[in-house]
Amino acid sequence: MATTIYRATGRRKSSVARVRLMAGEGGIKVNERNFEEYFPRDTLRAKVLRPLVLAEKSKELQVISLVDGGGVSSQAGAVAHGISRALLKYNIELRGALKKEGLLTRDPRMKERKKYGQKGARKRFQFSKR
Repeated sequence: MATTIYRATGRRKSSVARVRLMAGEGGIKVNERNFEEYFPRDTLRAKVLRPLVLAEKSKELQVISLVDGGGVSSQAGAVAHGISRALLKYNIELRGALKKEGLLTRDPRMKERKKYGQKGARKRFQFSKR
């Protein structure tokens, strides 16, 4: 008997996470590595685990994720977003709890582009009166 796989995509800044959720002994793999090894900080681990803890499925479901782009923090946000969306496919009744915690909302904040005639997005070149 084949187990059902729930797939979802999570995004944050320039990071994209492709998440597969399936029945298993629990555990999260990110880019074929254990997630404790991939995300070094406890805050990032907590961010990734948040949707599973909220749904009380951290021991029942196994997560396999491929994440690309951005930094470690935005990758953790992308994985959490992907897990939340996959949990929604797993059980639609979790929608209220996930939505209330803001886990289904894609964070729209992106890096602001550099403007011409300036040093960066907001920073100017040094002004000289004389």
